[in-house]
Amino acid sequence: MGGLTVGADPIAMAIARGSLATPPTINAFIVRKAVKEHGKHRLVEGIERPEGCNVVIIDDVCTKGGSTAQAIQTARKVGMNVLGAVCLVDRQQGATEFLEREFNLRLASIFTLADLLAHKELLDAEPVRAAG
Repeated sequence: MGGLTVGADPIAMAIARGSLATPPTINAFIVRKAVKEHGKHRLVEGIERPEGCNVVIIDDVCTKGGSTAQAIQTARKVGMNVLGAVCLVDRQQGATEFLEREFNLRLASIFTLADLLAHKELLDAEPVRAAG
């Protein structure tokens, strides 16, 4: 599981770390926006041999799907088999439809903008209690 650096990094690492307690373990990787001029000159870090790996692309926030698409393209370029994509928050501004249309991939989300706005309305409606 991994995605475009920097947005996906903490999510991928947290999932990988959490999987250590409840197998199967999940490996995390990062997708660079460009090859570094030094080191191993890799677009994908964290998986030594990415060719043929089944992966899920993750992102923190999806709006129109551009950064998720870039991660999908790069993962495929290095030979990864992209099974789908997941984002923490889908802002519901076209990413789901774009990824389906362009890559034939489903975008799952943990929260949508509508979920967060509904929760905010609930919080705003609750009376404020004094601490203590």
